[in-house]
Amino acid sequence: MIITTTQQIEGKQIVEYKQIVFGEVVAGANFIRDFFASITDVIGGRSTVYERRLARAREDALEEIQKKAKALGANAVVGVEINYTTVGVKSMFMVIASGTAVVVR
Repeated sequence: MIITTTQQIEGKQIVEYKQIVFGEVVAGANFIRDFFASITDVIGGRSTVYERRLARAREDALEEIQKKAKALGANAVVGVEINYTTVGVKSMFMVIASGTAVVVR
């Protein structure tokens, strides 16, 4: 499955547009992650604990749009966009991936 942020795929022709597909992942960190992240906040530096959790949520959201596109009979998703937002409490966040499921040849 081809996943791209562009509207076209070089060397391929879009022959059918299926529909917009979404992959939403709501994730949270636990107490231990919050504790270590707060230490990083105090002493400075990157919070690799949250970076890994955020990367995993992004991968999950992209996997979800792939599954939904495949279920529609698509073999690519174009115009992919990924958005992040916090949800409720500080340690909860949402990753939303969206794009258009298409058939290319």
